[in-house]
Formats: sequence, structure tokens, C-alpha cells
Amino acid sequence: MEGGLTLTLTAGCSKWDIRQKVWDYIEKNNLADFPRPVHHRIPNFKGAAQACERLKGLQEFQGATNVKINPDTPQKNARFLTLEARKTLLVPTPRLRSGLFNKITPPPGATKEVLRICATSQGVRNYSVPLGLDAAVQVDLIVVGSVAVSEKGWRIGKGEGFADMEYAMMVAMGAVTDQTIVVTVVHDCQVLDIPEELLGDHDLTVDYILTPTRVIKTDCARPKPTGIIWSKISHEMMEKIPILKKLWDKERRLGKDVTLKDEPDSSVKSTNHTSPSPHTNGEARPPPVPPKPADHKDSAAVYIGDIPSTTRVSELKSILRSRDAFPLQLTWQGAQRRAFLNYSDPAHAQVVLEKLEGLNIGGHPVRVEMARGQRNRGGLGEEQSM
Repeated sequence: MEGGLTLTLTAGCSKWDIRQKVWDYIEKNNLADFPRPVHHRIPNFKGAAQACERLKGLQEFQGATNVKINPDTPQKNARFLTLEARKTLLVPTPRLRSGLFNKITPPPGATKEVLRICATSQGVRNYSVPLGLDAAVQVDLIVVGSVAVSEKGWRIGKGEGFADMEYAMMVAMGAVTDQTIVVTVVHDCQVLDIPEELLGDHDLTVDYILTPTRVIKTDCARPKPTGIIWSKISHEMMEKIPILKKLWDKERRLGKDVTLKDEPDSSVKSTNHTSPSPHTNGEARPPPVPPKPADHKDSAAVYIGDIPSTTRVSELKSILRSRDAFPLQLTWQGAQRRAFLNYSDPAHAQVVLEKLEGLNIGGHPVRVEMARGQRNRGGLGEEQSM
């Protein structure tokens, strides 16, 4: 396809595989501006401002009153163009800590220079007011960032799920309808064929793709999320995003099923020690015995080793979410460059092991296997040492 990514997706590839290929390609071909490297980010690609200019040609943008745009750098010009057109600009409250929307309110008589400042993170700090859940806001058009997107409208973000979550929360607030247009702005190389089977009910699709060279109308037939899927929300996420608690209570009062995913509030147990890993002389070594989770006598653990030393636990958790590998407890041993994913039974751990096959972090392959001493009920016998 014109301007398409020159790579081949292998059968059975995951969302994380696609993200990694796109990030690596952009870095290798020097297609990004600051901040770099682009890994684990919505890439700030060269030509982003030019791609955003195409927003002005969309009739849906011209007729919009309230426009919500994500806060990432490549969409900065889209935020400026919205303010310049005297439309209401809504941006997500940073990491949704205190709410869902902030409304940018430029000072009276703002010049273009001031509007450009309003379109940055400084503008959110100095020229915005938060809007509560009870704000009667109707969003006409949404602009999101993407790591990869297909001409059919399938979208892959950076793996943290904020764009999907924000849309679902807007549905719960009544701020969007099935007529609300969703636009993404990407480099041409980020447009590639994405297998539809990778998409879940919670994944946001897009109606238009803007690149430096073209406008793609996707005519996406797949329905957008119809609300928050509470079974995918963890207790930890509820703690980090207080507005979720309010929406959860609101929907609970309406009699909806708001059962959360079975995950303890404290999902990460850190056991960092400074003792070095044993010397192996290049030989394969058995995975260490995992810490035993309390109150789970039949529990099992998946071992992840050879994790790059620069990896943060938040990055690992993001990767696990992207592969639907949600542990009952994550034990992080960063000094030893390893982690354990604890599950309630060996069968569940075996399923996760298959989901994490071929895992790499930051371009570096990692070791993923059943932890030593775990019972495997998948036909490999009892008490196998790996």
C-alpha cells in the first residue's frame, strides 16, 4: 500500500509484536522527532504537523463544536488548529487522576503564539479548567494517537489502554454517541494490515486516518465500545483512577453488572535484593523457585527472566495487559532482572505461558517459562523442574 510499512506480520502475531515492529522501524529509519526513543510512546513522527493540517479539510471537523484531543506531542498542531478555529478543546485530565476532561480556556484576545502555548502541556496547567462527571458535554469529534492503525479502522495504541478507557468513560457519561467521529493522526508507515482477531470489545476503532500524504476514510463497520467493561477493570486501576470509582458507583446504582476483575489492590510485591544471579558459564539454568503467594495452596507461577535492566515494572505490567496476561500477584525482582506471575492454578499459568510465547521487551528476547517446582496439569507430569 502507498507509504505502508515495509514489514511482514507473522501468523499469530500479538498487539505487542506489532507495536515493537513499528517502534523499531521508526527508530531505525529516523522517522521520529523528540522525544526519543519512541518505544512505549505514541510516536512523535516527522510530518506530524502536516498530517494534523488535514483535519481542517474534514467536514466533520468544520461542523464540530466540542473536540477532544489526546495530549501527545504529535497531536499538538491538531489542538492548536482547534483553538484557532474557536472550537471548544477538551483534553484528558493527566492520567485521569482527578477527572476525565480539562477544558482549555485561552485568555481573551489570545494571539496565535498564546494559542500555541495553550495547545501544549503548559496550556493544560495554566489555561484549563476541569469538568466534572455532571458536566453536560457532547463531544462531536475525537482525535487519538496510535502506534499502528489499519485502513479498516482497527487501532493499536501504546498498550496502556487510556484512549479506550477514556472513550468508554465518555459513553458512561453520555458525552458521545455512535455518531461521534474518531480520527487518528499517524505517519504513513504506521498504516498496516492488523488482524481483526486481535481486537477486543473494549478496543476503540477510528473513522479517519490522517497522514502527511493522505486522508483515509475507513468506513469502519465494527461497533465502538458501548461502555466500560468492568470485568477488565482491576482494583489497582480503580485506585489509580478515582473517577472510575464514581462511574462504578453510578452504574451499580443503575443495576448494571459492575463485577471487577479478580485482582487484589496490591498486585505488585517487590522483593528486590542486591545479590547477583548465579554464574552459569553460558549454560541454560533452571528458573528460580518463586515466592509462595499466601492463601493459594494450588497456585502456580510463570517465570520471566533476562529482563532488560532498564525495564520498569510499569512497562512490564503494560506488556502483560496487552497480552491479556493478568496475574493474581506480580512479584518483581528488578535487581535480578526477573519477575514471577502468580496464578490460582497451574492450568491458568499454562494458558498465560502460551500467550507470552516469543515475548521481547525493548527489542530484547526474554525468558518465559513455568517457575521451578510448579505442578503442571497440562500433561507434562508433576513437580517438573524446567
